[in-house]
Amino acid sequence: MIKVGDALPDVQFNVPTSDGMKQMRTADVFGGKTVALFAVPGAFTPTCSARHLPSFRDHLADFKAKGVDTIACTAVNDHFVMGAWAKDQNVVDQITMLSDGSGEFAKAVGLDADFSKFGMGPRSKRYSMIVKDGVVSQLNIEEAGEYKVSSAEYLLGQLA
Repeated sequence: MIKVGDALPDVQFNVPTSDGMKQMRTADVFGGKTVALFAVPGAFTPTCSARHLPSFRDHLADFKAKGVDTIACTAVNDHFVMGAWAKDQNVVDQITMLSDGSGEFAKAVGLDADFSKFGMGPRSKRYSMIVKDGVVSQLNIEEAGEYKVSSAEYLLGQLA
C-alpha cells in the first residue's frame, strides 16, 4: 500500500472535461503541482454524492488559499459516469475527475477494495491525500463504511 513519501504510480486516466474526454497520465495531473486527491467507492453512491464530493466543492477556495493547485477525484467508474456525476454535482472543470475505469490506479496504490457483496465489484477504498509533485505528503484512509478522515475539512486541517 502506498504511504507518505512514496511517488504515485504511472497510470493513464480518462478525464471528462467540458471539451470532451482527455487521456492524462499521472505526471500530467500531479507533476509540478500540489493536488488534493480524494477517492470514492463510486459516483452517484449515497455518501459520495451527498457528503464527500460536496465537501470538496464547497471548499474549493479554501484549498486554493492554502496553495493547492488542483482538486481531483478518482473512482473506479468509466469516464461517461464520472462526466455525468461532475455535471450533476456542478463541478465540471472545477474538480478534475480521474476515471479509473479498470481500477488500475486503485490497485497500483494498494487501495482497491472488493465491493461485490454490495453488487459493485472491484472498487477503490475511500481516502484523501495531498500530493506534491507526484509524491504523497498526507494520506488519510477510511475504515470500511466510514466517512471522517477523507473529508475536505479534515484534509484542509492538515495543510499549513
